[in-house]
Formats: sequence, C-alpha cells, structure tokens
Amino acid sequence: MRRRKFVYLVGLATASGGMAIACTDNQTATTTTSPATTASPATGALENELVIYSGRNEELIGQLIEQFRQETGANVQVRYGDTAELAATILEEGNNSPADVYFAQDAGALGALQQEGRTAQLPENLLNQVNSRYRSPEGQWLGITGRVRTVDYNTNLVQPGELPQSIFGFTEPTWRGRIGWAPTNGSFQAFVTALRVSQGEEQARKWLEGIRANDPRVFPNNTSVLEGLTRGEVAVGFVNHYYLERIKQENPQVPVAHHFTNDVGSLVNVAGVAILNSARHPNIAQRFVEYLLTPAAQNYFATETREYPLASGVTPEGDLVSLNQIESQTPEIDLSNLRDLEGTLQLLQQTQVV
Repeated sequence: MRRRKFVYLVGLATASGGMAIACTDNQTATTTTSPATTASPATGALENELVIYSGRNEELIGQLIEQFRQETGANVQVRYGDTAELAATILEEGNNSPADVYFAQDAGALGALQQEGRTAQLPENLLNQVNSRYRSPEGQWLGITGRVRTVDYNTNLVQPGELPQSIFGFTEPTWRGRIGWAPTNGSFQAFVTALRVSQGEEQARKWLEGIRANDPRVFPNNTSVLEGLTRGEVAVGFVNHYYLERIKQENPQVPVAHHFTNDVGSLVNVAGVAILNSARHPNIAQRFVEYLLTPAAQNYFATETREYPLASGVTPEGDLVSLNQIESQTPEIDLSNLRDLEGTLQLLQQTQVV
C-alpha cells in the first residue's frame, strides 16, 4: 500500500514496536472535510471552483479563505486535516485527487510531495516575492509565513548573559533539570531533521543524548511548554516563536522572552503552498496563491497568527527580531530536505527521547 511507503507523510515509526505521531498544537491526526468534493474538468464556469487541502486548521485560516471567496466569487471547498495525513492522501489519490492547492504546516511535507512528482511549477512573478531561502529551489512550492524555533526563557530564572549562543550549549550540566521540550511535536521533529541535515547524524544524536542526560521536563506540545515556563516549572523551553507572541497579546507582562541561537536552533521553517500538477482548476489556484502573498493576507498572518510574513515589503508585528537578523546568524538549509521525518523518528526512538 502506498501509504506505508511514505513513512514521513503519516509520521509513524515502528522500529521499536511503538508509534510516534508528529502533530502540531493546533492539529490532530484526524482529517475532516468541508464540504465533500467531486473531481471536475477545469472548463467554463467550473474554473471558478477551487479545492484546497489544508494542513492549517480552520480557526487560523478560515476567515482568510472566506475573504478570498468574497473578493473573487470563487466556489472554494476546503478539506482540513493533519499536514502529513493530507499529503499521504494526495499520494494515494494520484492524478484523481480533487485537490488543486495543498497548504502545508511545514516545508518537509511540501518537499515530499515535490520529490514524488506531485507539484507544479509556480510562475516567476510569485516565486520572486519570497526570499529563495523559503521556497523550493526548483520553484514548485513557496512559503507563505515563517515559523522560527526559539529558546524561550523565564526572565525571573535566567539572565540573558547565561544563555549559550549555540543550541548545543544546553547539553552542559548547568542546564540539568531546567529544560522543557515537546519531543512528539511536529515542529520539534522538524528541528531535529534540520539538525541532522545541517550537522550530520552523529551530531544530532549527541545533542539528543546530551539534552536527555540533563533530565528535561517533557510536555505534550509547545503551548504547555510556554505554560510551564510562565509558572517557573522550567527555566528554558524549545518552542516556536509565535506561542509566546500570542500569549503576550493577552498578558504583555508575562515573564518569558525569546532567545535566538546562532545556529539551527533558530531554524526558520515555513507554512507554505503548492499547486498540484493534477489540479483541475490551475488558474484559480494561482489566484489563491497570489492572494496569500498580498499585503492584506500577509498582515492577517502577522497580526492573527503572529507568524513572520514572507512576502517582500511586509513587516512582522510587534517587536520581533527581523528575519534578516536571524538569517545573518543561522545556516541556510534547503527546507525541502526536511522531508526525511522517518530518519528523525528512528533517531528519537534510538536515543529513547520518544
């Protein structure tokens, strides 16, 4: 069965008889459909139809899609679900997939679909709006928003000068019992994949073993890591940047701040889109991608999801460190290479992290 072949896409590892599922805080591994769709040729009035498979949940992007409906008059149908499960579904459906656009929570899933020959070439006018770091080198997917890994810390427990400039510094004994992490979370596993890609398998193994030796507190997701930081249960936590930004909207005085390391510990992953090469409505699909890059849509993401806008000329909300600064101190990684979650899950099991 095809799904078994693409272990990345279902986020499963069975090497030790167990199972690890890479999920985000806002996703479950269950797919929901709204409403049902049927495949139709892209002719006549049907070209104003659009089918989106979205790994981003309805709470985050439903309002934006509704705005696109109103502005274009398009009949948009969305299937919401887990990013990896939807990618696996697209592969199983093959050229019969009703999906026109795939909206992924991370770049690895986009890279996996491209590798399997399921994505279409995007036009230069779209690609040129996004920094080359955040799109496919072959031009077959692009990032819409940036999601930065950070080491958040409790400002009552840690002084900025104590924080190491490398993510490897947290393997030092001084951090024993002070770290919070969520190793079953998809964003953490994408970071470990980036660590493997940039530093090699053995260095990634050493980091995992070093952190594990420091007796970290395990949380189920990024949100609970932030809650633990706020309560002072841990001094530092490995998370994505926007969780703290959302908390600060309601509680600006929360005693937690960002620390960006000078390495892959500050990985910039993306939420991004691809148009499928089997799309029945390619023109309206392209219009949707164009819409996601407009200032209105990019500002929506900046203010509502607190992610980094990736379209040229749009700035992040609040006092976030600029992407230019993060880029200047971190290695450039082909985000398509983050597709190898299978190897990451195996490594996490071998090191007894999951």
